[in-house]
Amino acid sequence: MRKGRLVASLAAVLSAALVAAGCGGGGSGSGEDGVVTLNWNEPQNPLIPADTTEENGGFIIDAMFTGLVRYRATDFKPENAMAESITSPDHQTYTIKIKPGWTFHDGTPVKAKNFVDAWNYAAYAPNAMLGSSFFEQIEGYDQVHPSAPGGGEQSGAKPPQPTAKTMSGLQVVNDDTFTVKLKSPLTIFPVMLGYSAFMPLPDSFFADPKKFEEHPIGNGPFKFDSRTPNVELNLSRYDKYAGDNKPTIKGAKFKAYDQLDAAYQDLISGQLDFLDAIPASALVGDKWHQDLGDKAKQKPGLLTQNLGIPIYDPKFKNPLLRKAISMSIDRKEIAKQVFAGGREPADGFATPAVDGYVPNQCGEACTFNPQKAKEYLQQAGGFQGTLTIESNADGGHDEWSKAVAASIKQNLGIDSTFVPTPTFGEFRDKARSFQFHGLFRTGWKADYPSLETFLTQLYRTGASSNDYGYSNPAFDAALDKANAAPSIEEANKQYAAAEKMLSEDMPIIPLWTQPIQYGFSDRIAQGEVVPNRELDLTTVRLNQ
Repeated sequence: MRKGRLVASLAAVLSAALVAAGCGGGGSGSGEDGVVTLNWNEPQNPLIPADTTEENGGFIIDAMFTGLVRYRATDFKPENAMAESITSPDHQTYTIKIKPGWTFHDGTPVKAKNFVDAWNYAAYAPNAMLGSSFFEQIEGYDQVHPSAPGGGEQSGAKPPQPTAKTMSGLQVVNDDTFTVKLKSPLTIFPVMLGYSAFMPLPDSFFADPKKFEEHPIGNGPFKFDSRTPNVELNLSRYDKYAGDNKPTIKGAKFKAYDQLDAAYQDLISGQLDFLDAIPASALVGDKWHQDLGDKAKQKPGLLTQNLGIPIYDPKFKNPLLRKAISMSIDRKEIAKQVFAGGREPADGFATPAVDGYVPNQCGEACTFNPQKAKEYLQQAGGFQGTLTIESNADGGHDEWSKAVAASIKQNLGIDSTFVPTPTFGEFRDKARSFQFHGLFRTGWKADYPSLETFLTQLYRTGASSNDYGYSNPAFDAALDKANAAPSIEEANKQYAAAEKMLSEDMPIIPLWTQPIQYGFSDRIAQGEVVPNRELDLTTVRLNQ
């Protein structure tokens, strides 16, 4: 009986979604000769690698910059890019040699100091880079980025002033070599170095960061041309790119859309060449395969969809309440009704496609059980008022958010409703300033191929994407133990042990993992989409 009412609620949601299909904006026209067009949303911040921790800005950064390591488009495995070698006798002190002959888009050479200067700038607290915590393992980080008393940005406590501007663990040896000394061993450190926070920056950035924001300069296969906010951003091929993965297309146009359905309509009409996600309205009845034919693509992904819980709000302090809400959500039925079976209910805090995955890490807390959920709610003292679920309105999340709200209301008896925030940038600003008072959407895609990427930046005290105010010293210590493991295999076991601890605290509600579902226009003859949903522009080939 409960499922029957839920299905009816979802049917109403889907009907509204199908009526809405085609609404919204986006530029007109497909790409010029040799230029591909892609769907996009405005990024949260200026295009500085270490200040970009979300996928809209990340896509541009990954096209414009090349790091020491890159991740293969076919399987996301790490391989050296700008690095000639990354060596260490103890997993704590690393010597990094870079390949000569690389240049930035302004023609200046890429030297070892460009990495060291960029990392120091990112870590220095007054610069307020969102990705600063990626450098916390480097010796001297605590001097350039001291923590607030009590930990956690949401506490309101002001951190002490830095006592240094550069990290003692970074040393330039010569133009092609630098060393990194970590506080303690970190076995997966080389794997991490393909992430955007570790990209080099040209000397011109440090001379005038504001000018750089207006016209960013990278060292990757594509260079920045122009940008019209909320309309489009244009990149062109950098012909002096020194990598062996040279692009064949002339450029890329990223077109901003306020509705995913509108982008889908442009794709099927030939006004867009690549769509990185298929709207729920097109999944119903397998419509997207009918519309796109062999241009409808799917592959395993490194994507999770979750609901963040503002633990900093007193009404969410009790873990039993958080567990009760999670257990009232019928993930399987929602995946069936909204996504036509195109999602897998989450059984943990990572995706099965990542190296180190262990099944059923969430256990009871992610298992649909309305009766037990009500018992936990009663033990937690109930919930007063309306439970809101917030998401950005420009990302295609309305349908499932409404369905989740309906499931909670039906199975737990809490009045629940969906509240949209107009744009992704506004939504992320609320997350980073701890302004939510209800559940909020928080998707995650792997930054690099390791279970650790689903843990540290999301749940470590004060980490870059810990938007919930979660802090557990025991969890932090478990991560430290995993970091120091003698091998990647042993590290994965320890990371899995840390992940298991999250099921007791439930700082988020895991919903489902998802494959990469995307579409090409007839202009695209070939193109690899990596498991984190980005189209690798260097692999794109156009039909003649």
